[in-house]
This record gives sequence, structure tokens and C-alpha cells, in this order.
Amino acid sequence: MSVYVYAITKSGHPLDLDGIKGVGETPTELHSVCSDELCAVVSEAPEDLSVTRRDLDAHLGVQEHLWAAGTILPLSFGFVAPDEDAVRAVLEQQAQEFSQRLDELTGRAEFNVKGIQSEEAVLGAILEENEQARALNEATREGGGTQEDRLALGQLVAQEVQSRQQALAADVVAALRPLAAAERLAEPSQQYFVNVSFLVDGKQSEEFTQAARELAERYGEDIELRVRGPLPPYSFT
Repeated sequence: MSVYVYAITKSGHPLDLDGIKGVGETPTELHSVCSDELCAVVSEAPEDLSVTRRDLDAHLGVQEHLWAAGTILPLSFGFVAPDEDAVRAVLEQQAQEFSQRLDELTGRAEFNVKGIQSEEAVLGAILEENEQARALNEATREGGGTQEDRLALGQLVAQEVQSRQQALAADVVAALRPLAAAERLAEPSQQYFVNVSFLVDGKQSEEFTQAARELAERYGEDIELRVRGPLPPYSFT
């Protein structure tokens, strides 16, 4: 019977799984598979497993419940093993590596920071501060100018936006880095100019949150910093 694996813990974790539902339309009972030092929290792998809000929420819900009671290594969504013996074999083979990582994560949590910049504000700043962009914008206003002018304006604005957002992202990371033990920077997207996760010691959680809040206030209303945490260390396992 294949099993779905949610997380790995040390054998001393409370592993209170009563009433916690896992993935699948009809979730099966959660239980643990253990070696001498480690345990994996698993359930029977459902045939209808899919990347849906239902199953993603269930997966994360199990991990957050476990993390609230002790350190875990949260596995990515969709990890299925052939059977419990295969899970136990991995726990035994990689016991030292898993135990060391669990020790490193003890007392720490993940904070994720995403940044959004007002498109209207950044375009206004570019036209105000960049003489070439301002001239091209005037030339192409209301359908004027040449096709080359419009292409040049588009390329210039895109380059300016990218440059400014890269600088902003670097500023966010540099400001918060001193309060974190580690960081994981994701590729920027069309929506977020920065998407970075920090591993933060529990004793510095409030200081980190306050620093992020003060940074957002310094940027003003045209830039929004979204901070989520404390979370299980999803990005650091």
C-alpha cells in the first residue's frame, strides 16, 4: 500500500494526530512510521490526490499542526512512497542527515516577505526622473511619434522598472538579513518584486516582524510588504 508522507520528526515529538485530517476526498487516518530516532507522519495515499485547494490546505494543515508541537522537516506536497517499509528504510539510511537538520531548525521559524510596488507610482517616477523616457512619452502621446519611438519607450520603461525593483529587492533583503539565520530568495514575478523567506530564531521573531513593519512604513503607501510568519520551515528543509 503506497503512503503519503507529510513530515519527518524526531521520535520524541508528541505526534498528537487525533482529529487531524490529511489529503484526499475521504482522508484516511494519520499515523507515524518510525525508526530508532526518527518518525515520518503518513497516511494512505489517496487515488484522487490532486493539486487542489482542498488537498493543499490539508497538507499544510497537518504540517502546521505538527510544527506547533515541535520541530519538523515538512515535505513538499505530493510525496508518495511505495509502502511503509520504504519510508522506514529512508529514515534509517539518512538518520544522521535528518537529525542534524532537525537540530538546526529547532527553535526557528520561517518568515516569508513579498513586495508589491504600485505600477502607477513606478511609471510616474520613471517619467519624472528619466529625461529620455519623458521625451519619448511626450512624443508618442495621443498616437504621435513613430513606431520606433513607441518601441524605444516600452524597452526603456521595462529596463527602468526592472532596475528599480531589483534595487528595492536588494534593499529589503539587506535590511532584514541581520535578523535571520538564513534566507532563500525566489525569482521575482510579475506580481512581486521580491519574494524571500527568512529562517528566524524564535527569540528574534518579534524584532523581525517589527523591522519589516518599520521598513514598510519607510517605503510609504506605494510599496506593500506582505509578511507571513511564523511558519514551518518550508524553504529550509
